[in-house]
This record gives sequence, C-alpha cells and structure tokens, in this order.
Amino acid sequence: MKIVFTYILFFIFSISSYTQAELPGILSPRDQAKVIDDILEDRLDNLLPELMDREGIDMWILISREYNEDPVMKTMLPATWLSARRRTIMVFHNTDDGVDKIAIARYSVGKLLKGQWDVDVFPDQWEALMTIIQEKNPNKIGLNYSDDFALADGLVKTEYEAFMSYLPEEMHTKVVSAQNLAIAWLETRTPKELAIYPMIARMGHLILREGLSEKAIHPGVTTTNDVVWWLRNRVDELGLDTWFHPSVSVQRADMGNNEFLRSFSKRPEQDIIQHGDLLHVDFGISYLRLNTDQQEHFYVLKPNETEAPEGLKKAFANGNRMQDILTENFITGRSGNEILKQSLNQARAEGLNASVYTHPIGFHGHAAGPTIGLWDQQGGVKGRGDYPLFANTAYSIELFAATEVPEWGGKLVRIMLEQDGVFTGDDFYYLDGRQKELHLIPKQ
Repeated sequence: MKIVFTYILFFIFSISSYTQAELPGILSPRDQAKVIDDILEDRLDNLLPELMDREGIDMWILISREYNEDPVMKTMLPATWLSARRRTIMVFHNTDDGVDKIAIARYSVGKLLKGQWDVDVFPDQWEALMTIIQEKNPNKIGLNYSDDFALADGLVKTEYEAFMSYLPEEMHTKVVSAQNLAIAWLETRTPKELAIYPMIARMGHLILREGLSEKAIHPGVTTTNDVVWWLRNRVDELGLDTWFHPSVSVQRADMGNNEFLRSFSKRPEQDIIQHGDLLHVDFGISYLRLNTDQQEHFYVLKPNETEAPEGLKKAFANGNRMQDILTENFITGRSGNEILKQSLNQARAEGLNASVYTHPIGFHGHAAGPTIGLWDQQGGVKGRGDYPLFANTAYSIELFAATEVPEWGGKLVRIMLEQDGVFTGDDFYYLDGRQKELHLIPKQ
C-alpha cells in the first residue's frame, strides 16, 4: 500500500513538468482498489470516531438493499463491492476504545465490517440486529433520514418501518436523524484524500486544455458538440469516469446581449466555433471515488490577433476578483447563506455584477455540505444553505461576474468560473490553482 501512495505522491510533485498532452499515470483497477480500501479503512478507524463524538450519536445504523443503496453506504463499501448484497445492515457503535464496526448481513463487508449474523441462532435478520442494539444499549440511534439533504436521506420508507416495528417500543425515543453525521462523513476530507486530490484536479485541467486547443478545434469547422464528445471520448480512453455530461457554449460579439442567459434546455445543441469566440466549458471527472467540477474560458484568436481584447481581459479579472471575495468570506461556523450574503454585498460595494452558486464536492459532484447560493436562489437556500462551514472540506467555487466589453459594442459578457479547492479551517486553497487569464486558441 505504501508503494501505491508513493507512486501517487510522485505524480503530485512532478506533474508541473507535464506538457499539455502528457497526463499523469492512471493506476490499474487493482491498484485503484488498494488505494480506495486503504482510504476507507483510515476513514472508518480514525475519522468516524471523531465525527460521532462531535455529533453526539453513539450508534449509527445504515440499512440498504441491493441496487437501492443509501448514498452514504455506497461510500463505505469496499472497492470490490459494486453494490450492497441482499439486505446489508451496517452498525457503528462508538465506544471509549473506538468504533465497533458490525455487519448484520450474510457476509462480512470486505475486511472492514465483521459479519455478526448467525442465521442458525437468528433466522430473522431484524431480530439479529435488535439483539445487537439491546446488547450495546446506545443512548442515541442515528438513522439516515433528512428533510433538506438528499444524500443524508438514504433510508427508504419500507426499511424504516420494518426497523421501527422490530425495535422495542421503550427504545423508540432513542432514534434520531443522523443527518449531520451523514453530511460530516461525506464532506470531511482526510489527509490521505487531500494528498491525492490535487492530482485528480490536475488531470481534469490537462484534459480540458487538450480538448480546447488547436489539437481538437478548427474554427469554422468544429462545433461545440464536437468538443463535448471529444472530452467524453478522452475520459473513456483514459479509463476515467465523468459524473455529468460536459457542456461547451459560446459568447461572441454579434450575439444578443442576453444570449448567455439561455438555459441548458434552450441552448442550441451545437454552434460552429468561429474566430473571435469566447468559449466556456463545464467538465468534471471521477477517480479514486473523488470528483472534480471545473469551468474555464478559452478565446479563439482572430487571424491577426495574438491576445484577447482588453475588455475580455478585464471581464476575466472581475471573475477572479469575485472568487477572491467569496473565499475570503469562508470562516468556520458561518452558514452557506451567511457566506452568500456577505459575498454579494461586498461584490455590489465594489461595483461587480455577480452571482454565486457554489457547492461542496468530494464523493459526489454536487456533494453534501453547505450550499452557497443557487443560480435561481441568490437570496439564500433554506435548509442546505443554513448548514455551517467546517474545516477540511472541499468546494467547487462556482460563480459568474458580468462585465460590459467595449470592443464588443458594450455587450455584457459573463465570465463563468468554477474551480475546486479546500477550506482548511484557517484558509482556502485551490487544489490545482485556478485560471488567472483567458486560455488562447491557438496557444501563443
């Protein structure tokens, strides 16, 4: 296992020397499984006890049937388990000596959760579970149900009803929502995950910059949809995954002033890319159970140009400034709604026309944690936006700043940026830096 992590860290520190066409080595499925299981074991042994102490839940029970898994349980399955098996029940009991990890299932869950269902003694799986609960006699029994967070609402109605019908009535008052514990498990990144995450972000950037270059784009011929499928094909060739279909869109001088406001459903399936276009791409990959979400801008030079118009450069600088405003307002304990309000007020005070729709990232693309605005909810997001900011959590800093561009007749150009980074509790850093100027096609 140590060899695998040494291999990964080598690429983190040497990756800056790679050219656009050279990506870091991607581990074989077998070695990926070793890394995934090592990280999972570390999370269960070292992170989970801290989170259960913090949230005051001494027994956490996850229940799922095959192919209908709780999103949290999916992150706790070994790499060789692609789904739960039959009905899988996980029990985590926090004690002074650490967390007991028990599987009430036909099988042990890999090497991480020991199976404790003796079907000869307890033919009924629910009775086996109740025996464990009564033996441990927890103060609080956390179950995954939530009004606000889909990722913390993984216990289905039938399983909940069965559980409560078997649980002794005198213990019903011990049952509580494990919402905050589930979110904490999903959102908190460990040192081992933070060691590999920059490499994953770098992979995304390199694929993006390869796909939006003269290697793949021929102005007057290539369409935006061609680029989208180039990205999808490249991800497949590399043996990676993507958690959403990429998008590539165009802003240009002769478009209507509000053209950028078109929704995804109303956007043309494809535009032919022309000289002088400002291209925007939204793209993400999945690797080692972690996800990226990146948006960048590329300017297609006209034949007589060697740089983008000054107005577009200024517009891009305003986008960078909005990123700074947002991340400067990341303070432990602040809710997503508080961060949103502070950031938008500061932007207005500086004369910026901006919108913020930032989300956590990690095991999922739109991950668990505080929502910091939605594109159509700039006044705050009830529930998800009220959740506070914690240390060692990752975010896609997603927003736009709109600026009038004189060279385009005063047209309002929206710079839509998204980069992945980590809040440490003291500061914020980008996993693989951020775009600080427009990329040029062809590269100069």
